[in-house]
Amino acid sequence: MRNTLVKANSVFGRQQQRRAVAMQPSSSNLSRREQETLKEILQTTMDYVDDPAFPKSNAHKKLFDEAPEIPKPNTSWYHPVMEDLSTDRNLKTVVNVVLNARQEQALFLQFNYARYRVAKLQQKIGDKPVSDEQAREILEWHALSQKLRDQIAQSNLALVLAMAKRVRHSEMDFADLISEGNMALLRAIDKFNVSRGFKFSTYACRAILKAFSRSGMKHSQYRQLFPTDFDPALERSDFQRKKFDSHESECADEVMHIVMDNRAELTDVEQQVIHHRFALNRSENDSSVPLTLEQVGQIVGLTKERVRQIQNKALEKIRKTLEGEYINGPANEEEVEETTTDRKGENTRSTKRARR
Repeated sequence: MRNTLVKANSVFGRQQQRRAVAMQPSSSNLSRREQETLKEILQTTMDYVDDPAFPKSNAHKKLFDEAPEIPKPNTSWYHPVMEDLSTDRNLKTVVNVVLNARQEQALFLQFNYARYRVAKLQQKIGDKPVSDEQAREILEWHALSQKLRDQIAQSNLALVLAMAKRVRHSEMDFADLISEGNMALLRAIDKFNVSRGFKFSTYACRAILKAFSRSGMKHSQYRQLFPTDFDPALERSDFQRKKFDSHESECADEVMHIVMDNRAELTDVEQQVIHHRFALNRSENDSSVPLTLEQVGQIVGLTKERVRQIQNKALEKIRKTLEGEYINGPANEEEVEETTTDRKGENTRSTKRARR
């Protein structure tokens, strides 16, 4: 027999015995995935934050059945790396779920009680083979603890974003900060003791900031040990900026075509105002600049306020035409030509009335 330095009654020895027990063949009806999960659970001692209510016989009823209703977290707003989406009008209507003190206390007690039951089952199993009933029970409590852990983390994702935007290390990528903050948030969930009466956000914010500080120090030390010259392959990608610039240029060109082809059915006065206000008729060698409302008014014979009203009305027509073509597709050339011809006489009459 091979000698070993690991004692049978030591912590590492008990873990080895659990591993051997979990690897023994069993007549259980567990799936392969469940058997692998059970093996991982038995190999690692479950940690939990104890509470005087856990050993009581009515603990399950008091913590789960009599607990206040806890709303589910809403994470549809969460786009940590895609910062441009934070300005979307649809995301502004999304309301993040914020737990009150009673709901937060109930959620943490449920989470730690589930881990407590897993730890007690690990102690009860010890070195003995795992029965089907014990395997099912320990898997259920472990799954519940993971579910509650995810719920707590999702309810506090805004803390990571808030702390990351406050720190914003110039040398660190924003995505790396978010990753470090999320890991610190999960560690804070495992260590937080709700019975002390403090809010979890107070504890978690400090833990997240400390993680950012440690990560920044490690990054600075790494840059000092391994300095690099300029390398385009190591630079940040400017894909998002180029994509935005390209999209902006395409929209400007499309608006120009709408005005030039008069697909927005602008009157003659509206066309003159838009052309003069934004200098649309200038060529590449032309140095003309957009005119002010007062200057345009002197050209068309109207007051500055009336020019402003005509400009706003024309821009609204252009915007609706652009949105309509984006949704329904551009109209046929024949339809545009017919519409322009039909409106020509009406535009001429409108121009005469406006000049009067």
